[in-house]
Amino acid sequence: MELTVYLAGQIHDNWREELEKKSKKKNLPLIFVAPQTNHDRSDDIGEEILGKQPSNLYKDEAASDINNFRTQVLMQKADIVIALFGEKYKQWNTAMDATTAIMMNKPTIIIRPESLIHPLKELSNKANVTVETVEQALDVIGYIFE
Repeated sequence: MELTVYLAGQIHDNWREELEKKSKKKNLPLIFVAPQTNHDRSDDIGEEILGKQPSNLYKDEAASDINNFRTQVLMQKADIVIALFGEKYKQWNTAMDATTAIMMNKPTIIIRPESLIHPLKELSNKANVTVETVEQALDVIGYIFE
């Protein structure tokens, strides 16, 4: 059995690649999907498809429509959602994706550092599991296969 895992979280470092490498070392049969991780592509997709927009507001709205469509399709196909909250970047998209997953009744794992226990307490309470590291998240998933 293979499981598809949607990897929600910031796109400014390589945490997804590290998680995928660690899952391979654990021989976990996982397929990974994620939001668009090319920031420029994500920001520009609305105009690339729909043409030049009259202002930045409309440019952002057009891109958001298409990015949200992509996220919804991939998240609906996912068996599990992992939402990683880091300390360095604002986490609005991660919070939105985690909330969406929970509302879709997707099994959801939140990864967050100790410093974010308080700000994420309600969201963590709604998720299935909250951990502090990628390794712990993979161990939770690995337990499925025992």
